[in-house]
Amino acid sequence: MTSLEANAQNEDSGPGGYAAARLLLLHEKERSGPPRRTALARLTDDWLAGLFAAAAPPRGTALVAVGGYGRSELSPRSDLDLLLLHDGTADKAAIAALADRIWYPVWDLGLALDHSVRTPAEARATAADDLKVHLGLLDARPLAGDAGLVAALRTTVLADWRNQAPGRLPELDALCRERAERMGELQFLLEPDLKEARGGLRDAQALRAVAASWLADAPREGLDRARRRLLDTRDALHLTTGRATDRLALQEQDAVAAELGLLDADTLLREVYEAARTISYATDVTWREVNRVLKARSARPRLRSLLGRTGAGRTGGKPPVERTPLAEGVVEMDGEVVLARTARPERDPVLPLRAAAAAAQSGLPLSPHAVRRLAATAPPLPAPWPAEAREELVTLLGAGEATVPVWEALEAEGIVTRLLPDWERVRCRPQRNPVHTWTVDRHLVETAVRAASLTRRVGRPDLLLVAALLHDIGKGWPGDHSVAGETIARDLAARVGFDRTDTATVATAVRHHLLLVETATRRDLDDPATVESVAAAVGTLGTLELLHALTEADALATGPAAWSSWRASLVADLVKRVAGVLAGEPLPDPEAAAPSAEQERLAIEALRTGEPVLALHTRDEHAADPDDSDPDDSASDEAAPEPVGVELVIALPDQPGVLPAVAGVLALHRLTVRAADLRAVDLPTGLGSGSVLVLDWRVAAEYGSLPEAARLRADLVRALDGSLDIPARLAEREAAYPRRRGLTAPPPRVTVAAADSRLATVIEVRAQDAPGLLHRIGRALEGAAVRVRSAHVSTLGANAVDTLYVTRPDGSLLPPEEAVDLARTLEAALG
Repeated sequence: MTSLEANAQNEDSGPGGYAAARLLLLHEKERSGPPRRTALARLTDDWLAGLFAAAAPPRGTALVAVGGYGRSELSPRSDLDLLLLHDGTADKAAIAALADRIWYPVWDLGLALDHSVRTPAEARATAADDLKVHLGLLDARPLAGDAGLVAALRTTVLADWRNQAPGRLPELDALCRERAERMGELQFLLEPDLKEARGGLRDAQALRAVAASWLADAPREGLDRARRRLLDTRDALHLTTGRATDRLALQEQDAVAAELGLLDADTLLREVYEAARTISYATDVTWREVNRVLKARSARPRLRSLLGRTGAGRTGGKPPVERTPLAEGVVEMDGEVVLARTARPERDPVLPLRAAAAAAQSGLPLSPHAVRRLAATAPPLPAPWPAEAREELVTLLGAGEATVPVWEALEAEGIVTRLLPDWERVRCRPQRNPVHTWTVDRHLVETAVRAASLTRRVGRPDLLLVAALLHDIGKGWPGDHSVAGETIARDLAARVGFDRTDTATVATAVRHHLLLVETATRRDLDDPATVESVAAAVGTLGTLELLHALTEADALATGPAAWSSWRASLVADLVKRVAGVLAGEPLPDPEAAAPSAEQERLAIEALRTGEPVLALHTRDEHAADPDDSDPDDSASDEAAPEPVGVELVIALPDQPGVLPAVAGVLALHRLTVRAADLRAVDLPTGLGSGSVLVLDWRVAAEYGSLPEAARLRADLVRALDGSLDIPARLAEREAAYPRRRGLTAPPPRVTVAAADSRLATVIEVRAQDAPGLLHRIGRALEGAAVRVRSAHVSTLGANAVDTLYVTRPDGSLLPPEEAVDLARTLEAALG
């Protein structure tokens, strides 16, 4: 007995002694993890046993710990799961008094308590009706009283569990699936619930219950270590927050990492994700085995009947297990891909990839026993790989959704890292941007899955799939991940066995995998310098089509906010223009473009009335480009649905404050700005004189409903004459919707972009997205005496990137010093 435990007993089992000893234990730095949980459970056991004994319990009663407490896994703020068991012979009033003598001291200390009072028969009946109660009783542990009564209950409950396993395990499986659907996958969540999310402590408990049924067992490798890591993290979370929480919130992660002695929050998340991945994989394998056994049991009576009729049963013979060949050394057996009897993995370095490709192409799981054998015996591939190995990798990646579980099986046994050593640096690496759905490694696999549906669009599907798998491989290194990734991809592509030309293409695709979407959404596509710079970076039409497909696959695999029909149309427009340049076609001169008939009509009306004139046109954002259609392309159909798109054309006499006024009015009407082009129109002689400004905006309704043009015009007139206070109105709205508690947004950053534009100086603003951001930018630009030629808005999640093409009032580019000063002025105004 430790001094702490003795201290708890030396004060007549009083709450003060236990509370003091508990507090000392929780703050002992030299004892943490399993030893602290065990010590806390023992300390609590002794205190509760003292309470039980001091209450003079009747004969035939016992105090029982169940659930996590029954497993002696007490975290600092864990519930105490207690059962007061009695044989039914004692007076009910005596049992009630005994319960009060135990429950109330627990409540007085502020400890959470989950309690019940039952006879063994009542406990069995409740367990039969409530699966969670049955699971808790599987871990029942006597604390005080009649140990024989508890032992009998444990024996009976465990026998019931094993007898009822064919019915209860499917119920448990359904419960786990429902919880996973509701709580998400722990290994991909930025703020995971360590207990309830899939791959968390609840699933680890479910695996213990399956093992207790004797029907199937979970893979043991690494499972206990994974459980310990999640329990240790929950302990640290309880200690740093002082609350009984299982949710690892963003604002708590640094403190939890420090409590565990880890470098930072990213290191913490990687360890948590690794643990969750181990439990998730064990869960998949275990439930697959459970379902296989249950299916075999249900088929056995029918099989016996059939064998009896055919006479096979009289000879005692068993029907042969069917083994269907899939590839050399690989067969299907009982719904899984296994190694053939003749396979010699120790002599066949390509066998792991051949088995994986066969499994993915067949849509079947890889047997964990086969994967473990391959990991233990297959020799490493030579460098460069033989052609067969490269082809099998491409086949595996090209299988679509079926690739994911096979890849997970290879990762679970370390085969992926053996094949691609740089993979280790991105394994389970978190992505802090909430736009991303997956960790880096899973995002790479998901991108390959998306790319598999786009292979009909490119001449080299193999290069597309490999580039998709490697495009973010540089995120495991410091600096620009595209630059680092280019070097890594070049090495890996050569290792995989591609020739020098193909290796260079893959490296180029990785280096420029963000080029198309960033250029299309942040740059002026009418500026010849924009298109020419992309053409120079891409180099060939083949690389351009490869990048186009990779851009879409990458965005679709990122998350719903990363791709849309609007982004797709902008990228397609850019690709069409770049393809023309690569084919030798001249680019049109944007300065020579005449205003459209509508723009000219609106300009004349604005000049005649001296007031703003508006035109609204609903745009079909889902209309496909007829030159870009492909009957085999199904990925585009999965783009996130867009709100109604609108083209808004405004003409008004040139005057100060136009840009902030229009942007502010649009923000008040909850219209999201995507792009804005501003131009001064010189009207033909005889139509009037004076300068007219024409603004062509691309906007989207935030909630799908469009305001009337008349209301927009009326508010614009008021904004221009000063009777509508836009900053005050926007401030009122922001105050009505306070920000959710979380990490503080980084400050805005404004830079002069190296865009090589011959038309304007390009200023790039990166800031937290908020209503009226473009209005604030416009106000700052008005005070800087510059003219805005066009604006391009790109938003991903909470981050906005606004690109502004600006000139001096006379239309000339800003000198470098003035451009830098303008960037600093904007940054100060937005900060």
